[in-house]
Amino acid sequence: MNLKQSLSFTRSDFITGILVFVLIFIVSFGSRQLRLSSSNSIIIDTEIDLRYSGNINLSGLTTILDSLKIDYDRDELNWSARILGWRTFKEGSYTLEGDYSYDLILSKLARGIQDPVPVVILPGINNIRFSETVGNQLSATSDEILAMFTDSVFLNELKLGSEDLFGRMLPETYLVYWTTTPKDFLRRILKEFEEKVVDEFTDTAQEEGLTINEVLIMASIVEWEAFMEEEKPIISGLYWNRINNRMRLQADPTINFALGERRRLLFEDYQLVHPYNTYLKRGLPPGPITNPSLSTIRATVYPQEHDYIYMVANPEGGHVFTRTFVEHQIESEKWRKWLREQYRIKRQRDSEEASSQ
Repeated sequence: MNLKQSLSFTRSDFITGILVFVLIFIVSFGSRQLRLSSSNSIIIDTEIDLRYSGNINLSGLTTILDSLKIDYDRDELNWSARILGWRTFKEGSYTLEGDYSYDLILSKLARGIQDPVPVVILPGINNIRFSETVGNQLSATSDEILAMFTDSVFLNELKLGSEDLFGRMLPETYLVYWTTTPKDFLRRILKEFEEKVVDEFTDTAQEEGLTINEVLIMASIVEWEAFMEEEKPIISGLYWNRINNRMRLQADPTINFALGERRRLLFEDYQLVHPYNTYLKRGLPPGPITNPSLSTIRATVYPQEHDYIYMVANPEGGHVFTRTFVEHQIESEKWRKWLREQYRIKRQRDSEEASSQ
């Protein structure tokens, strides 16, 4: 083999080597990219909530994935995270279901792209139950949320009292991020209140010589008094009739609020000296006693027109409405008679159960 042939052979081998290297690189790179971007690298058949407080590292993430019994290749996930550069994952709540590539799931967690969680606020509750409900759905604790209703700086910022703020906790299902702070969550509800109550009913209320706060106070009483949706405008009209006739409101729910519990009232309860005792104080109480629903607020703004002044409960869970005190006494006696009969039946049943043991 002469020098020319030797050089030609060497050059040929070099080019072949280069081509082989390039081919191997392309195959390796393509394989790696395929593994990174494959849409079924992690398959989650049933919807799960991946939720954690504080930022976590890769080791913390794999620990959580293992606890949720997610089927995945740990070595491959670790390799993918290193290649993609995702090493820290932001706190939050992430709803996962379906097929994911490593890039998709890791970037979602690393960037903190949370999925909103539903927080259901019920009507007619108190601030303790409200705080417990929200605390079970958000990262903030119930104590942190409850503290907002006595936070003087926050209340001064809003220009609201504690009861006024809670009365505006409009019942609704709110979609928010799990990491939403207590203040931001309350501001979100207040924004909803502004749009659905203040903007909607202010003009009508003013035509009746009322402020939104007065409407809210009355609606909170109607909320606790009315067990049937169809009775709300009737009860609202009855209470407004008392106000317009310069009568005391004499609303049992305000006594319940003053006592701090909802129960059947005793005679001495009505003598309680308290700003919210509408049997002793004239006019509306100082603030709302609960958070009324939108339908109750609407019924308060648009009460049914009638001459009813009195009402008493009936066995069906509603009320009997009357115009005169004499009519009221007759219906009240019917109610007391029914109650006595229920107590008699209960005592008899308890006695029979005791004797059979």
